[in-house]
Amino acid sequence: MKYYITTPIYYPNSSPHIGTAYTTIAADAMARLRRMKGDDVYFLTGTDENAQKIIRTAESAGVDPHVYVDDIVSRFRELWRLLNISNDDFIRTTEARHAEVVQYIFNKLYEKGDIYKSEYEGWYCTPCETFWTENRLVDGKCPNEDCAREVELLKEESYFFKMSKYQGKLLQYINDNPDFIKPLSRRNEMIRFIEGGLEDLCVSRTTFNWGIKVPFDPKHVVYVWLDALINYISALGYPDHEKFKKYWPADVHLMGKDIVRFHSIIWPIILMALDVPLPKMVFGHGWFLGKEGGKISKSRGNAQDSFELIARYGPDPIRYFLLREMQYGLDGTYSEDDLVEKLNSDLANDLGNYVSRSLAMVVKYIDGKVPTPGQDTDLEKEIKELSSKVKESAEEKMLACDPASALEYVWQFVNRCNKYVDETAPWNLAKDQNNTERLNTVLYTMVECIRILGILCAPFMPGVPEKIRPLLGGMDFFSDWEKADSWNVIQPGTIVDKGQPIFPRIDLSQFSVEETPEKQPDNTAEIKEINMVPIKDEITYEDFAKIDLRIVKILQAEKVEKADKLLKLEVEMAGESRTVVAGIAGYYTAEELIGKKVVLVANLKPVKLRGIVSQGMILAASDSEGLEVLGVEKEIITGGQVK
Repeated sequence: MKYYITTPIYYPNSSPHIGTAYTTIAADAMARLRRMKGDDVYFLTGTDENAQKIIRTAESAGVDPHVYVDDIVSRFRELWRLLNISNDDFIRTTEARHAEVVQYIFNKLYEKGDIYKSEYEGWYCTPCETFWTENRLVDGKCPNEDCAREVELLKEESYFFKMSKYQGKLLQYINDNPDFIKPLSRRNEMIRFIEGGLEDLCVSRTTFNWGIKVPFDPKHVVYVWLDALINYISALGYPDHEKFKKYWPADVHLMGKDIVRFHSIIWPIILMALDVPLPKMVFGHGWFLGKEGGKISKSRGNAQDSFELIARYGPDPIRYFLLREMQYGLDGTYSEDDLVEKLNSDLANDLGNYVSRSLAMVVKYIDGKVPTPGQDTDLEKEIKELSSKVKESAEEKMLACDPASALEYVWQFVNRCNKYVDETAPWNLAKDQNNTERLNTVLYTMVECIRILGILCAPFMPGVPEKIRPLLGGMDFFSDWEKADSWNVIQPGTIVDKGQPIFPRIDLSQFSVEETPEKQPDNTAEIKEINMVPIKDEITYEDFAKIDLRIVKILQAEKVEKADKLLKLEVEMAGESRTVVAGIAGYYTAEELIGKKVVLVANLKPVKLRGIVSQGMILAASDSEGLEVLGVEKEIITGGQVK
């Protein structure tokens, strides 16, 4: 199947920011998934350079417009390279291939009678490059909710395109094709706009000469919104090139919600006038808002430098955060501290820790050689069924332009993989040679889950397969989406390597993202060596008898967000489950603790640490060499008293 997806072409009046990056990353993820499914994909992006705002920005910088846009465009190209964007084409509206098609179409519409010369008198918003009638203005200013700036009263000779002629036809098309404009809120908004009446569109300017000349009247330049929209077919070589015949109509025009009107009203009417099929879907996603509110944009001065973020965190964390935060049909919220929190919780703790702990156990228990699995139990059957469900659900959401929901399904599998390790407890199986077959089955399943996670993450974070590949023997397991629910793919005997963490944790204070939180009290009791610290004041036997010490088994362990020393433990005591926060993360990894039987101060008053209610205190001993939790070696039942 062919699949043609486009981003809007971006104004190169300054460096690209994260809002621009989101649209391109989302389109890239969709394109990558379709390629992994074996589709013939064409992915287009580019820059919109024939705008009045380009001239004004260049003039204010004292630079020739050509030199100015060349410099900015090079930054767009470099950013897409750093973000691993897999576009097949990058079109610039200053290219000859584009200008030729624009002039051909302008001439064709003029000869058809759909373009005529008249005089324009009305309001114009230069930042939005948009003409407005008096009744559309809000308090005399641009009605775009992200703009609301002053407009200029213009009067000049212009050519007009007969938009009004196609109003009824377009409205009928939208009503007959419910998937044409998505999400539903954008569709309803466009229907209301059309029903309010369409006026003919001014499609040329004479007050400046930057742009594509009208072929039969060179004192006019083609208005940017007629010029820019044509890029989607000029890049394919409209009207006769084989690429146009192969890939048009576009499957998805992806863009921010502020330009849906141009793409779902002006562009379809141009295509109707040309007797060219309409795109299958125009999708308008939300904006990224700063925590203080308001769209993140260059004009607001709150745009985050994308190059700086990539230098700090790498491309995959940026891709993941932006895709996960933009919920379907809604606006997203961006802050750098949220980005770091998401990186640490989802990528470092969930995904990265699973890969590290799984491969570390294969190396530790069976010398890094992938074993031959034995018989599946219900646990293996459950995780295999889930992989199939996740693959299908993530794919369905991506086809609906909903990467956030697709990633939620992927993370269902990530979380299930971590739970599988805790349920099967390979560290216990490794202690008994009678459990060798079961241990092999569990370790093999864990390694296969890593391979499947590499596939599921590939469209969203293309760097993940590259990091996992050398850990799984260097084989390319990750290019075929259909293999995300196949099992027994990795050959027994393959040598794996635990390597370095694929997503190391980030210390917020390292980049001064926010102030380091006030130090929390440590609830791990330390029994000091007598010769290190003086013995505390004596207590009576009755005082000591108030302390209830119990044996508990650690069932689960994980790092506490934004706390380098704290681990959150789930412990079991005579069938009762408790949560305990312990300050031992500097001495133990989470997986080392799971299965241990340790001593708990069971009747300590609960205390809230970092938002977590801790129900007790784990005892530990420390000296200059380190720290060790106090436990028992014998098979004493949990809940047993320490006397």
